[in-house]
Amino acid sequence: MNLHNPATDLPAANSLPTPAPAPAPGTPAQQAFRQAVLAVENLRERLQELENGQAEARRRYWQQVGPLAQTVVAARRSLFAPLEEALLLPYFSRAELGQIEELIVSNAHALRDRFGEDVTDILRRHAPASASPSPEARPHAAPEPDTADAAPGPRKTKKQKAKEAAAQAEQNQLLGNTKTLYRQLARANHPDLERDPAVAQEKTARMQQITRAYEANDLYTLLQLLSEHAPGHTDSESENLLTSYTRALRQQQDELKQRMNEIKYGTTSAFAATGKKQEQELRQIKRGLRAETDYLHHLGQVLQSVEGLRDVLRQLSAAGQDTI
Repeated sequence: MNLHNPATDLPAANSLPTPAPAPAPGTPAQQAFRQAVLAVENLRERLQELENGQAEARRRYWQQVGPLAQTVVAARRSLFAPLEEALLLPYFSRAELGQIEELIVSNAHALRDRFGEDVTDILRRHAPASASPSPEARPHAAPEPDTADAAPGPRKTKKQKAKEAAAQAEQNQLLGNTKTLYRQLARANHPDLERDPAVAQEKTARMQQITRAYEANDLYTLLQLLSEHAPGHTDSESENLLTSYTRALRQQQDELKQRMNEIKYGTTSAFAATGKKQEQELRQIKRGLRAETDYLHHLGQVLQSVEGLRDVLRQLSAAGQDTI
């Protein structure tokens, strides 16, 4: 009796013929364009994931640090009253009055620049030249993580800057100009120029797609239609245009990668931290804010007396400081 043994009767998997992969459709220019589009889409997805993670970290940061920051803001604002009252007292010299003015202004700058507080009224009274609000100030904001230690990038030469500017200008022109692309596609797909009825019908449907995309200013769809046009038989003008768009998309890839690196390692990297590192950074910031609050509360009590304020002025002067 013959028994079938699949382990011995069937050919080994590695002995079976392996079908050759089907060649990618289209010309090399079309293939390169499609690869560039896929790469841009992939980078955009990864960038979106990083930005979502950063947004969540920022939300947690404000949630944990915000209340402490508001405590610091309240403590700093409470210093204005005794300092401004001291300006009306006859006990201080002209030099001391100047110091008090500097304390008021520096405290207002700290509130504006660090916490986004509106201190226009204070600055208008004591420093009219700097009364305009800071363009970077954000209302009711807690301080950002310290990024002063971020390493600056290498300086670029004039030639490098000019080359980058030219590439950026070309990219902006290409990625912002649907009219050129529309005309190119219309010339290649206009049904009135086709004698074969079947091909003319196909081009009519395709022309409708082209027109809809152009009216919607949908550059991406127009590019896709260009890359799919007559695979392997595109004219040289279409090929050249497609090559230019591929170059622009590769430039866009570099920009997306740069943005991702900025999130990971740049000035916003503190919000990209995760796990223990993020918790350590939050604890350090919170400790600093608590210490600042305690100091400001103590200072507020000291400023209630003339001698206390004068002693603070002497200490600051000895330390070569004019800020609280």
